[in-house]
Amino acid sequence: MPELRTDRLLLRRWRESDLEPWAAMNADSEVRKHLGELLTREQSDATVAVMQAEFDDRGFGWWALEARETGEFIGRVGLDEVDEDMPFAGVDIGWRLMRSVWGHGYATEAALTCLAFAFDLGLPEVVASTTVNNLRSQAVMRRIGMTRDPADDFEDPSVPEGPLRQCVLYRTPAEMLTAHATRRDTISTTVYR
Repeated sequence: MPELRTDRLLLRRWRESDLEPWAAMNADSEVRKHLGELLTREQSDATVAVMQAEFDDRGFGWWALEARETGEFIGRVGLDEVDEDMPFAGVDIGWRLMRSVWGHGYATEAALTCLAFAFDLGLPEVVASTTVNNLRSQAVMRRIGMTRDPADDFEDPSVPEGPLRQCVLYRTPAEMLTAHATRRDTISTTVYR
């Protein structure tokens, strides 16, 4: 599992010490507002085991996110294969941060780093989806250069009827991929394998 670094962040393999703050995030109703039910500690720990196994199998996935200045675990960011039951396919980018670090630009910085990694893998496109009311995540999607066509909006079949079912879909435009291929240094990332 490669580590990725930015000026402020380290995207790294999960550690035992991440389990407690990750569980606290998954038990925070504000963090989970657009995700659904709160998770128990056991459910939260199980997600880490799955994320690590998927990364090992595919060569991409969910990194633990650390603030380099403090060494503090602050969330997760990464790439995931879109579930088969969705009305679109491909690789999805996502992030989830502790509420205490919201508003500092970490999600944008980490997401740009993940996009650079995705483009280096040769992925033809990266998508991002969230609930129609998750305006904070949609703002990050726009800041990293993704675009939305309302015709792509969808109802998530894995979510029961209710406010979390209606979702929006953002995509990386072709010109973003071309720009990255011709000018790799547009996103400042160092990859350590």
